[in-house]
Amino acid sequence: MTRLFNDPAAFADEALEGFTAAHRRWVRPVTGGVVRATATPAGQVAVVIGGGSGHYPAFSGLVGRGLAHGAAVGNVFASPSARQIHSVATAAQAGGGVLLMYGNYAGDVLHFGQAAERLAADGVETRTFAVADDISSAGPEESAKRRGIAGDLPVFKAAAAAAEQGLPLAEVLRVAERAGARTRSFGIAFSGCTLPGADHPLFTVPEARMAVGLGIHGEPGIGEEALPTADEAARLLVETLLKELPEDVADPAGQRAAVILNGLGSVKYEELFVVYRKVAALLGDAGVEIVDPEVGELVTSFDMAGISLTLTWLDDRLEELWRAPADTPAYRKGALDAAEPDPDRASATAAQDTAVPAAPAASDASRRAADTVLAALDAVARVVDAHADELGRIDAVAGDGDHGIGMRRGSTAAHRAATDAHGLGAGAGTVLTRAADAWADKAGGTSGALWGTILRSLGTALGDRDAPDAARVAEGVTEASAAVRRLGGAEVGDKTMVDVLVPFADALAAATAEGLPLADAWDRAATTATAAAAGTADLLPRRGRARPHAEKSLGTPDAGAHSLALITRAVHGALLDHH
Repeated sequence: MTRLFNDPAAFADEALEGFTAAHRRWVRPVTGGVVRATATPAGQVAVVIGGGSGHYPAFSGLVGRGLAHGAAVGNVFASPSARQIHSVATAAQAGGGVLLMYGNYAGDVLHFGQAAERLAADGVETRTFAVADDISSAGPEESAKRRGIAGDLPVFKAAAAAAEQGLPLAEVLRVAERAGARTRSFGIAFSGCTLPGADHPLFTVPEARMAVGLGIHGEPGIGEEALPTADEAARLLVETLLKELPEDVADPAGQRAAVILNGLGSVKYEELFVVYRKVAALLGDAGVEIVDPEVGELVTSFDMAGISLTLTWLDDRLEELWRAPADTPAYRKGALDAAEPDPDRASATAAQDTAVPAAPAASDASRRAADTVLAALDAVARVVDAHADELGRIDAVAGDGDHGIGMRRGSTAAHRAATDAHGLGAGAGTVLTRAADAWADKAGGTSGALWGTILRSLGTALGDRDAPDAARVAEGVTEASAAVRRLGGAEVGDKTMVDVLVPFADALAAATAEGLPLADAWDRAATTATAAAAGTADLLPRRGRARPHAEKSLGTPDAGAHSLALITRAVHGALLDHH
């Protein structure tokens, strides 16, 4: 378990602070993560990577010459927010455009996509690429739905080495796509990981058994098998990966491969070496030429006891990029000439990012409405805090168990930001939009992006000029429902928060159309939401981290749907108090 921490909520920030203090030769802190401490040649494409904390050396440990130009770092097992990614990319970019790279998880896809839009609006040419190498998380016919795990490293490195060669953004992206298409990973675990402050692991494995095909966020494996010997583990990993070759590789014999045997946190290096001796022998028997293998901790999951094997099938170009030198805190290869330090740009960006904008002008009526908004956000934060452990338990049935943690971070930050905006005399719209940004920024992950979208949609509908009536609130909720579906791609029946948000919005719109006062209309819609959340227990998930473990979630409601239903009922109480 994770034993050394202060406030669990501050763990990720404090870990990043200590990391930068220990590695100033390579990195400098900026708001949201780190960038290279050395100067980047003008016009070079910046490769910016990122993901949640808890996976060191991914992602901050891979920043330096020959690898990433910057890394956005989220909370524990949660994607960084769009604002964090935008901040890091702005500090890292050198005029040649930005390639944002990350593991293929819903929260990362949402936040990196939003950051790309913001960078494009700033005039920075930006592309995105999601690594999807975990063959256990989806079949070959759905390879785009696979998770990104230890295959991040060879794909990141290929793109970064191409950027170092001065190639344009479109070509750097093509290299990433080529490396991603030729990378496969598969993992096993003997015990789950325990998050800072938690008293139990996210999943457990029975004695003398192992989980097969696990995820790096504490997602349980897709199956269990008897505990193997080291050689049996090696055989399982190699034979599984050799069953699925890239489309343009007919036979492993005569092929070259970059090989990574990755420790997930608690398996010691000596154990890894025992396994690797058999991995190397089996690949050799299959006729595979191993190129610059890596054995060690490269993408971890706190204290999870487990290993994964990654194969990147090389051609001449990919081999050149894999062998290219790199110098980062956690990954070094070859030799590079001395580089000039770049001490000023990052600190200037950080200072600019922390500026607090004044509240725009608002009418007295909108300021009075902001009182109700603030009370509602306080009710949201309190109900989430009271049910955070329950939400985590629900989420852990088939996911990674962090929904309660993320919702607590987000709702607390949203209430704090709303309180600050309200104190500046902001109207209802601004209070909600400031809360939206704070929720997305502090929660990260899928829920952070979606709740940021919900609050922002409501804020836009309410505005700062007039006293919002019931119809306008209903319009805002309807737009929030549509925006969440556009952003996340989920529809009713996918076992997500959409299964509650859509019927809630429809019920609220119908009730207000009948002329019911807002509190009464909201009461009716909240009752609908509660029933809809309970109904998700009968659904199988078709999206998100729970999808690979769909059967395990049958009989349990979706955590996001359940939390939304709790929130709608809590907000009703605030509306009654401010009626």
